Amino acid sequence: MPEKQNIEWKSEWKDEQLKWICGFANAQGGKIYIGKSDDGSITGIKNSKKLLEDIPNKIKNSMGIITEVNLNEENGKEYIEIIVEPYTFPISYYGQYYYRSGSTNQLLTGIALQEFLNRKSGVTWDASPVPNISINDLSENAISLFKERAARKKRIDNAILEDSNAVIMNNLRLYNNGYLNQAAILLFHDKPEKYINGAYIKIGFFETDTDLRFQDEVHGSLIEQVDKAVELLKLKYMKAWISYEGIQRVETYPYPDEALREAIFNAVVHKKYSSGIPIQISVYSDKMYIYNNGKLPEEWTIEKLYSKHPSQPYNPLIAYTFFIAGYIESWGRGIGKICEACMQAGLPKPVYEIDATGIMLQFKAVVDWDGNKVEYDDNGNKINNTPQVTPQVTPQVDIRFKQLMEICIEPKSREEMQSAMKLKDKKNFVKNYIKPMIERGMLEMTIPEKPNSQNQKYKTSDMYVIQEMVNGK
Repeated sequence: MPEKQNIEWKSEWKDEQLKWICGFANAQGGKIYIGKSDDGSITGIKNSKKLLEDIPNKIKNSMGIITEVNLNEENGKEYIEIIVEPYTFPISYYGQYYYRSGSTNQLLTGIALQEFLNRKSGVTWDASPVPNISINDLSENAISLFKERAARKKRIDNAILEDSNAVIMNNLRLYNNGYLNQAAILLFHDKPEKYINGAYIKIGFFETDTDLRFQDEVHGSLIEQVDKAVELLKLKYMKAWISYEGIQRVETYPYPDEALREAIFNAVVHKKYSSGIPIQISVYSDKMYIYNNGKLPEEWTIEKLYSKHPSQPYNPLIAYTFFIAGYIESWGRGIGKICEACMQAGLPKPVYEIDATGIMLQFKAVVDWDGNKVEYDDNGNKINNTPQVTPQVTPQVDIRFKQLMEICIEPKSREEMQSAMKLKDKKNFVKNYIKPMIERGMLEMTIPEKPNSQNQKYKTSDMYVIQEMVNGK
């Protein structure tokens, strides 16, 4: 029987094993057997009487705790059993903190030590105060968006939403004793990376695992990041399968919108922000991976994720704010909702991969990059792609470009164009629509000599209109 999370075997006693006792005390507890080999067979000890006196004293003197130390005998050989209980407060071995993880004993330092001490004292990382930043430094746009969503969801008194930003932050537990905390900076600052490295989402399109074709980064407050990321994925990284129900055009994306949003929100809520590693979304022609450098609660398994489980977010204050805004639920139903949305779309259940580096979620597409509908068997294995259902399967961006050219037959302002397309983010709209359409000669500025004029409007290029007429379109 191999060693595991709560069992350690040693053929003889050495004082360095006090570090293992410290690790067990700081984790889930465990047992150390002295007089057993690595395979668990009994080798025996010779100085049992002295060890029974020395070990408890050394534990008490080095760590200040009491453990149960027993002398056992089997087949004429003696061995010692040390039973270590888990402690609710941090235990140090001469000022150093160890933690049992799997079958290893880790010395905690730096950020890992700080997170451990916070957790033992009941303080989560996202509740840590941030000095030298005030409520006036937060983004009014992010706060306004939160208030709009929260008022619609009615999970907080409207009177609070109409009060000052300080009152709102205080009610969200983001402001205490004159200090904003890490969660407040992430949620509502327009440049959280100024204080917290890696607080953004990275998106890339891969032809193969080693062939990255193009990539983008989504920055800004967490309140705004998820909507920006989903909009960018739809505009640039996915094609819609176009079909018709009567005269009504229906656009089917490779992944259900509800599942995609819920998965990204899960990544944002459970991410280990102290790592400095951004959330990473890797898009392929027929699959998508969403990675975050987070970890499951102690003793949780992948099987528990798929079954009914309580909500236990790594960043509870971030999760609470998202809950009040109606972005997520607080009952641990996120993964169930993702799986249900995928099932209704004809997709296999998404696959989770979890290791020491983080959590990876894999989606399999309902429509691949070439516009082919993808089908799967009961085990989630891909069946040969169905030939293209309709010749009208085209890149979503190109479809939107044509819509904009129809809108801009008469000159339109950027605000009018954006409103007609029902798109909210100005920066993404300029980057992903106006600039590429001007570069392709699809749009012209009415005041080209003053591109940033507040009176600037855009109209469909005359040459493009003539070309379309010649082509009979």
